[in-house]
Amino acid sequence: MMTSKPGLTPFTTFSSVAVPIDIPNCDTDQIIPGRFLRRASTDPDYDRILFHDLRFNADGSEKDFVYNRAPYREGRIFVTDINWGCGSSREHAVSVLTANGVRSVIAPSFGDIHYSNCIKNGVLPIQLSGEHCATLRRQLRESPGAEIAIDLDTQSLTGPDQTGYAFEIDAFDKHRLLNGLDDIGLTIEFEDKIADFAKTYAKRHGWAG
Repeated sequence: MMTSKPGLTPFTTFSSVAVPIDIPNCDTDQIIPGRFLRRASTDPDYDRILFHDLRFNADGSEKDFVYNRAPYREGRIFVTDINWGCGSSREHAVSVLTANGVRSVIAPSFGDIHYSNCIKNGVLPIQLSGEHCATLRRQLRESPGAEIAIDLDTQSLTGPDQTGYAFEIDAFDKHRLLNGLDDIGLTIEFEDKIADFAKTYAKRHGWAG
């Protein structure tokens, strides 16, 4: 019997307003500044930490940042520039995305550890060419509120102008996302085999108990 982490839902198809993030090499400290790493994800204001120093002035007022503008603030898909999520390995950079309902990030390239953290936490990282990402960001800037639709099973997405794009993903990562599996869920998939091993081990090495 498979189980999912609370709040980690399977990713099958998803459509949303998409947000153009025109920041090359957007590192995890920009996504969530280090001083907030001790903040619990259960904090009711945790979602405000995303891009905090890019979004807010010292007095808490909003800056003119894309994610502060309507209708982008409702976006649950980000289209970014090269090397998204580089820098430190902090998993908080994904938890703050999920706190805002973000289900996918589309980029020409990702920080390796951040990419892995996205998979483990139910956020689909999609790698497209720099040209395609630039085209999507331009369309999203020109048509605020435009949506992108993603189908993980067919490994395809549809842009604001209905152009289709195919993307690659590792089969194991795809399995995790389609089934909403965290590390514990993956282990539980082998629950029967683990139980059989435990019984066999007990019979063979009962003296060790």
